[in-house]
Amino acid sequence: QVQLVESGGGLVQAGGSLRLSCAASGRTFSSSAMAWFRQAPGKEREFVATISWSGYSTNYADSVKGRFTISRDNPKNTVYLQMNSLKPEDTAVYYCAARAAGGGSYYIASVNYHYWGQGTQVTVSS
Repeated sequence: QVQLVESGGGLVQAGGSLRLSCAASGRTFSSSAMAWFRQAPGKEREFVATISWSGYSTNYADSVKGRFTISRDNPKNTVYLQMNSLKPEDTAVYYCAARAAGGGSYYIASVNYHYWGQGTQVTVSS
């Protein structure tokens, strides 16, 4: 059974930092693109960041560019999201996602991802 388990969320003041982790089990994703999405209350799920299987290619939503960094550790089957200079508008449930297919580069649209975690809450107070 494939599982993606996010951790590292919490409550932080504006300007602070958090590091999210997503540990995968049940199969290896070392050859698959992975990504982070988020969903704020009353809003649709939106793309945050994505990383290619090799880790060499990344892409970010304009709203987080320069503040968030996505990375991965393939031997650990884990992807990370370092979030700095957090703003109240970053408050959301953050989801990890992984593609079933290997290869390719990175993917922004959620339809490209077949496995999803349960999410971790990030709350940024002003």
